[in-house]
Amino acid sequence: MKYVFFDIECACVYKNVAKICAFGYVVTDEAFRVLAREDILMDPRGKFHLTDRKGGEGLVLPYSYEDFKKYPPFPAAYARIRALLEDRDAVVLGHATINDVSYLNLETRRYKLPSLKFEFHDTQFFWMNATGDFSRQVGLGAMAEELGVDFTPHRAVDDAYATMRVCEAFCEREGCGVKELIARYGIRGGRIAGGKISPPSSTGQKNYYIAREKEREIYHKKHEEFYRYVNKYMHRRKKGGALEGKVFCFAKDVEIDVPMSVKLVANIFNSGGRYTSHPAECNVYIARGQGGMRFESAMKSGAAFIPLESLKESLEGV
Repeated sequence: MKYVFFDIECACVYKNVAKICAFGYVVTDEAFRVLAREDILMDPRGKFHLTDRKGGEGLVLPYSYEDFKKYPPFPAAYARIRALLEDRDAVVLGHATINDVSYLNLETRRYKLPSLKFEFHDTQFFWMNATGDFSRQVGLGAMAEELGVDFTPHRAVDDAYATMRVCEAFCEREGCGVKELIARYGIRGGRIAGGKISPPSSTGQKNYYIAREKEREIYHKKHEEFYRYVNKYMHRRKKGGALEGKVFCFAKDVEIDVPMSVKLVANIFNSGGRYTSHPAECNVYIARGQGGMRFESAMKSGAAFIPLESLKESLEGV
């Protein structure tokens, strides 16, 4: 058994276009001893329009763009790439691998080549399963720094090598090999076949989404309970009270802290104040602390910020 780590760089990526200019790979044995490594460069047959992961300008590949024109386009490298990735004696790995698999899929369609067919794993997904955090994607640089691995970003073969080193260091931290790591977290590899791609999945990911959905259901129930009270009693508020003319808005975590939020808004109504769900329409914003989109919206509209504890103290006994 051997491991094939790979990474791809594109001249440009759009919704249905990914013009590959470099396919970097590193082949190792199960002890992570390097058997082969190479950057396969190719003419992307298009202009370079490079962006970072967030779509911003400024990403620069460590190559002269004119050099790519010296190489043949993707179809000339297709057979070699296919042999590497479809090798039945290999475990294919990358970082955020589904992106690179998608680029390969788009290029085979572009040149009317047969779809690739292989299973793949993802060091980013390994990390998510080990930490139990599926809410954010951890970049290769962040993982490399955490695990003490150095690399030069955006040269495909170096990214592939860094992915290998990250995987090796991660396995050392976990005290097991890649196969055992996959089994430990119940990971099922992603797959491409017939032009269709399925992402990696796992038992931990499934449980995470189940728990997140339950949390959302609880949130919505509390949210509805709070606004049922607001909608029912705001028109009955006391006129001419101490808070007449004041329009309050709570941070979301305060709103769903039922029955505290209901008690607070009841006191506001009893003093003549009103409530809005739109922070831009309030003149008093209540939260446990500063920050967040709702806070920023309220501040831009000129609202006063009152910490939750201060409001509770001021309304005590009202």
